[in-house]
Amino acid sequence: MKPYAFPKPEHLCRKRDIEALFSAGSHAFTVYPVRAVFRRVPRSTPTGPAVQVLISVAKRRLHHAVDRNRAKRQLREAYRLNKAILTAVVPEGESLHVGFIWLAERPVDSRTVAARIPLLLHRIAERLTDPERNASTAPAAETSSPTP
Repeated sequence: MKPYAFPKPEHLCRKRDIEALFSAGSHAFTVYPVRAVFRRVPRSTPTGPAVQVLISVAKRRLHHAVDRNRAKRQLREAYRLNKAILTAVVPEGESLHVGFIWLAERPVDSRTVAARIPLLLHRIAERLTDPERNASTAPAAETSSPTP
């Protein structure tokens, strides 16, 4: 397979997977103009893709179809060129579902999008590789707070 390809199996399309991505247990990072939501899942098939991606540009954000299509093209291209950042850190036997959500109210320059997507991907990769951040920190935060 070509290293910079973005074939159909890497697109997140199943309704059940998309609903799970936006439910509890998912994590998110924002680097304007994009928000990335991601979730680790067990890999369904050994030959399946390590990362599946959803790209969403709401009509509420960009009213003209031309602008929405351009934003989606920008996101796809930036991800396609930098997807190796994620595929290198996904553990064997697991898969990663990622959703990119457009936040800007106006079209953004392609250079800006191309610079921000790698930042998001590096943050996600750090989160996947750092074992302390993967553990639930909620109980530790509650116990470290002083009691009156």
